[in-house]
Amino acid sequence: MVEIVWHGHACFELRGKKIAVVFDPFAGIGLPEPKAEADIVLCSHSHGDHNNARPVLKKGGTILEGFVGAGEVQGVQVKGVATFHDATGGSQRGRNSIYNVQLDGIAFCHLGDLGHDLTKEHVLGIGEVDVLFLPIGGGPTIGLAEVPSIVDSLKPKIVVPMHYNLGIPGMAEFFTKLSRVEDYLKDRRNVERVKGRSFTIVRDSLPKEQKIVALTFTT
Repeated sequence: MVEIVWHGHACFELRGKKIAVVFDPFAGIGLPEPKAEADIVLCSHSHGDHNNARPVLKKGGTILEGFVGAGEVQGVQVKGVATFHDATGGSQRGRNSIYNVQLDGIAFCHLGDLGHDLTKEHVLGIGEVDVLFLPIGGGPTIGLAEVPSIVDSLKPKIVVPMHYNLGIPGMAEFFTKLSRVEDYLKDRRNVERVKGRSFTIVRDSLPKEQKIVALTFTT
């Protein structure tokens, strides 16, 4: 069993049987810094709203930032696939790493701040995806126009939207320019709305038909 906890923005914590993994911990966005005790922290790139590892890393833990390649980290298989933070080859916002993590028999893919559509080579490099953490807000990342193509190419069993306008007072200004989750969910099939910011899954319970799990952020 893996518990998935959303800390807001693009930060997710995976709590497995023995290992905890955190993706893209943030700072300076108008939300409380995420707190966790992660064995592994994976940062898609070097921007401060995605690489604030200190508050979530346990003593003896491992940080990977912008990692590209494949290997075993503390017993967990991790792949990093090189992409860009914009649609102009990184000329505006630099590079971005997509992570695929195999934890307790489940493949989790975090797209980070992906800024463009995926090529066949990207899809092949990422491999099988069970749970996809998907930016939907647009602006510095992919938005509603690019999302269908990416979801169709990766074929995840569960899609978890992230990196959108939460509509919370006091958030950084750039959030106000992003799409909201309702813009993505309208007219979508098979949507599960969770009244909270966490849910649990096991390999045997993964849905046969793709579904969207929309978490509710609470401070």
